[in-house]
Amino acid sequence: MKCTWFQETFSELPQGADNGTVSRYARVYIMMLLSTQLFGDKSGTCLHVRWLPYVARLEDMGQYSWGSAALSWLYRCMRCLVNRNVVKLAGTLQLL
Repeated sequence: MKCTWFQETFSELPQGADNGTVSRYARVYIMMLLSTQLFGDKSGTCLHVRWLPYVARLEDMGQYSWGSAALSWLYRCMRCLVNRNVVKLAGTLQLL
């Protein structure tokens, strides 16, 4: 999914939004953080649907080990960099 659609659709929370709308906007924001900041791909413009199950229940998000997951993702991306044909590193370069 393209980030631009999410940014255009969910850029501002409407005034007087109900709890359901606030939860939906929070899920989109968290999904964008997961897909672009912590577990980004090389394009930086796509959201992967693999994160949908994790944002489905906001109350369960604190039970996951996000630091460990981000570190393993970074190591995975660095391992892919060993390939000579790879010219751009994906992943959370902020952690380096």
